Amino acid sequence: MTTPLAAKIAREYGTPCAVIDMDRVERNIARIQVACDTAGVANRPHIKTHKSPLLAQMQVAAGAKGITCQKLGEAEVMAEAGIDDILISYNLIGEEKMARLAALQGKANMTVAADNSTVIAGLPHAAAASGRPLSVVVECDTGRKRAGVETPGEAIALARLIAASRGLKFAGFMLYPTETGWGEAQKFFDEALAGVRAHGLDATMVSTGGSPNLKNLGKLKGATEHRPGTYIYNDRMQVAAGVAEWDDCALNIYSTVVSRAGPDRGILDAGSKTLTSDPGGGLDGYGLILEHPEAKIARFAEEHGFLDLARSNTRPVVGDVVRIVPNHVCVVVNMMDEVVMVRGEEIIGTLPVAARGKLR
Repeated sequence: MTTPLAAKIAREYGTPCAVIDMDRVERNIARIQVACDTAGVANRPHIKTHKSPLLAQMQVAAGAKGITCQKLGEAEVMAEAGIDDILISYNLIGEEKMARLAALQGKANMTVAADNSTVIAGLPHAAAASGRPLSVVVECDTGRKRAGVETPGEAIALARLIAASRGLKFAGFMLYPTETGWGEAQKFFDEALAGVRAHGLDATMVSTGGSPNLKNLGKLKGATEHRPGTYIYNDRMQVAAGVAEWDDCALNIYSTVVSRAGPDRGILDAGSKTLTSDPGGGLDGYGLILEHPEAKIARFAEEHGFLDLARSNTRPVVGDVVRIVPNHVCVVVNMMDEVVMVRGEEIIGTLPVAARGKLR
């Protein structure tokens, strides 16, 4: 069954279409800002989820200290829009990136992360070109085995190297503990902090992340800020992680059923180029269809979403427009040039995804 709003969106914009509920967006922004304030940590939201200067400005206006970006290209879009406190939570390497970082330093207060000496060796060039000291945090691996130094000793050594490098300022540590690994993260941080203090340094910035860890907000003694990103929209992964409810999911993909070739199967016009093939950490299928929650988006072609309706008590017909909560909303948004904004049953306009595709 197609809702009146879904029919209107399909008529005016076509499908598949990304739609954000601005009432839910504003509620999510306010809820997590209050949670950060209550926990006594600053909010530094990660904009990789929405990639929108307008939404970043809304987060800052609600009380966020600044923002987090994963790539220079994202930071350039945000700085151009007037955001002036930016953490780039990623190793930056190469002359081209140092030139761009220097230019950014002229527009905003920049902090960057590093987890090795090669990255640190390049950063003084950006500081010199900008004529301003550059703040650097040491990224620490506290269980995810992604990026970050693996021992407190390495963290201390890099902190000392940063402090000894012309134009660089050791600012502190950046951590992304696993959801159950905060005790181990505390031990890592305590040892690293004691080590840098023994050498006359201090960590004024201790940044934790991300949205799946909102239930652990403030658990790290000494943390000064948190970096949630997905919370502004939420998705199936955040619901599964226990940090959001379905009513907190602010972005849906509106998709049309274009084929029902068999009683237990169907085809959506949203395939891997819309919903992406992210399994969402082992979720069953590639999105939740709100009108048919027992249905399964079982697999994809590029423009085909294959429906398995064997478990569904209700079954769509060709032409129905359904609403899908994605597994992982961040990668879905990066596929979109714009999203449609609604309030209740009213379409209020479109919002460009200004930093989409900014992968370097």
